[in-house]
Amino acid sequence: MTTVELRTSIVAELDQMSDEMLESVHHYVRRLRRHARPTRRTAANEAVPDIVLSLLGAGEPVADDDLNAREAHNRYLEEKYK
Repeated sequence: MTTVELRTSIVAELDQMSDEMLESVHHYVRRLRRHARPTRRTAANEAVPDIVLSLLGAGEPVADDDLNAREAHNRYLEEKYK
């Protein structure tokens, strides 16, 4: 069955349903959508874990252009193993 045929079939069945049944179906679909797969996480809607907050300010400041803080880490290792 194609998507168009499925939609046509659903619309035909919905036309025959009572208002009470339509409300039940609407409520069911709304619950399904609410509990469906979670939305994609973004930094804007995700809280920072406490462990990360506890580490803020710890260690050496990292330059903006230092990708993944590699240069800062290399300096740390050089000091540690002198």
